[in-house]
Amino acid sequence: MNFLHFKSKTITSAAFLLAATALGSRVLGLVRDRILAGKFGAGDELDIYFAAFRIPDLLYNIVIAGAISAAFIPVFISLYTKNKKEAWRAASNFLNISVATLCILGIILALAAPFLVKFVAPGFDAAKTAATVDATRIMFLSPLFLGMSAILGGILHSFRRFFVYALAPLFYNGGIIFGAVVLADTMGVTGLAVGVVIGSFLHFAIQVPSVFFSGFSWQGVFDFGDKHFRKIFFLMVPRAFGLVVFQLNLWVITAIASMLSSGSIAIFNLANHLQFLPIGIIGYSFATAAMPSFAKSVSSEKSKRFGEQLTKTVRMVLFFVVPASILMFVLRAHIVRLVFGSGAFSWDDTRLTAAVLGIFAFGIFAHSLIPLLSRAFYAMQDTKTPVIINSIGFFINIGLSFFFVFALFKNPKVSSFISEFLDMGGIDNIVLLGLPLAFSLAGILNLAILFYALKRYIGGFGEATVYLAGAKILGASIVAGLASYGTLFFAEPLISTDTAPGLFFQAGIAAIVGGAVYLTLMFIFRSPELISFWQMLRGKMRLSPYPDEHDPNGR
Repeated sequence: MNFLHFKSKTITSAAFLLAATALGSRVLGLVRDRILAGKFGAGDELDIYFAAFRIPDLLYNIVIAGAISAAFIPVFISLYTKNKKEAWRAASNFLNISVATLCILGIILALAAPFLVKFVAPGFDAAKTAATVDATRIMFLSPLFLGMSAILGGILHSFRRFFVYALAPLFYNGGIIFGAVVLADTMGVTGLAVGVVIGSFLHFAIQVPSVFFSGFSWQGVFDFGDKHFRKIFFLMVPRAFGLVVFQLNLWVITAIASMLSSGSIAIFNLANHLQFLPIGIIGYSFATAAMPSFAKSVSSEKSKRFGEQLTKTVRMVLFFVVPASILMFVLRAHIVRLVFGSGAFSWDDTRLTAAVLGIFAFGIFAHSLIPLLSRAFYAMQDTKTPVIINSIGFFINIGLSFFFVFALFKNPKVSSFISEFLDMGGIDNIVLLGLPLAFSLAGILNLAILFYALKRYIGGFGEATVYLAGAKILGASIVAGLASYGTLFFAEPLISTDTAPGLFFQAGIAAIVGGAVYLTLMFIFRSPELISFWQMLRGKMRLSPYPDEHDPNGR
C-alpha cells in the first residue's frame, strides 16, 4: 500500500508521473482501438459506437468536468489550508449533490435518447439510429461512475497524490477491451457499451482507497445553500458552458461525418485518438500537474512564482510536443498501419486515416497548450475568460468545418486536385479531410487568442523566453523531421514493409534518428529545457525555485 503515500513535489516530476501512466493508458487505448478496428473495421458498428458516446459525454461535462479543475480544486485547496473539517464537509456535499444530479438527468436524457440521437447522427438510417439509441442508454451509467471518480480525483490532485488517479484510465480502457473481446462476440455493439460501463466503474473504484487514506470521511450532507457549494457552482458554470461548447463541437463533427460515407465517424475518431497521444501524455499531464502549484502561488499572492511556473511549463510542453507532432506527421502511415492495419480494417481505411492524422498533426502543439493556459486562468479563479475564448474557437471550428466540407472540398476542381495529389478516390474521402483541417486551424487560432488574453490579464509573464525557446524547438524539430524522412527513403529498399516487424523496424530507426538529431541540436542550442529534462532524469531537478511545494497545507 506504499503507493498510496506517494506525493509529487514538483510540477515536472508530477507531470512525468502522469505522463508515464498516461502512456500506459494510451497504449492500452491503442490496443483497444486496434481490437475494435480489427473486429469491426471502419464501418457501421464503430460509427454507432462512437456516436453513442456523444450524449453521455455531454452530461458528464455539464455536471462534473467543468467543476473539478476550474472550481473544486482551487476552492478545496484554499479551504483546506484554513479549516480541514470544513473542507471535507464541502467535498462530501459537492459529491452528494453531483451524484443526485447525474442520476436525475441521466434518466431524463435516456428517455429522450430516440429524439436526441437524430441530432447526433442525422445521416444514420433507421437501423443504425435504433442501435445508437440502445447503446446510448446503456452508456448513461458511465457519467455516474466517472463523475464520482472525477471528484475523488480532484481530492487526490489537491494532495499531489497523482499516481492512483493516473492509473484509473488503465482500468477504464481495460473494461472497454473486455467488452470488445468477450462481450461483443455475442452482444455486438451492446457489448461495447457494457464494456464502457464496466470500465467507468473500475475508474471510480481504484481511487476510493487512496482518497480515504488522504483523510476523506464521507458525510451525508446535502446542502444547496452551503456557501462553499455556491462558490464552486458559480465558478464552474462558465467552465461547464465551455465544455458543453466543446462537446457540441464534437457533436456537430459527428453529425457532419454521419452524412458522409460509412465509416467516416470511425476514421475521424480513430485518427483523433492517435493525435491525442502526445496531447494527453504531454499537454494534459503538465496541465494537470501544474494546476495545484498555480492555485497555491495565486492564493499566496506570489505573482513572480506563478509567472515562472507558467513559462517553464509552457516551454517544457513545447520541448516534447513539437518534435512528437512532426515525427507523427512523417510516420503517419506507419503508425496507422501498425496500430489499426489488421482484420477488417482495409488498406483504403488505413490510407484515409493516415491522411486525417497528418492534418491533425499540425494542430497538436496548440491543443496541448490550450488546457495549460486555461488552467492558469482557473488558478486565478477566472473561469469566464478561457470559456469565452474557447467558445470562439468552437465557432471558428464549426464555421471552417462547414466551409471545407460542404463548400471548398465539394468543389469538383478542388476535390479532383486533392484526390489526384493524394491518390485517393471518392469525394467523401476528400471532404472528410475538411474536418481535421478545421479542427487544427481553429485550435491554433484559439491558442493565439488565449495566449494574448493571458498576457494582457497578468501584464506579461516572461513570454519572450517562450518565443525564443519555441523558435529553437521548431527549427530543431523540422531538421529532425527531415532526417527521419530521409531515413525512411534510404531504408525503403533495404527493409520490407510488407510485414509488421519490418514496418515497425523501419519506423523505429527513423524515429531514433530523428530523436537523436533533435536532442543533438537542442544540446548545441544549450536548451534550458533539455538541461531540465536531464536533471529530472538524474533525480536532481526542481522546476520551481520555491521550496515548499507540497500538499495544500504546506507540509
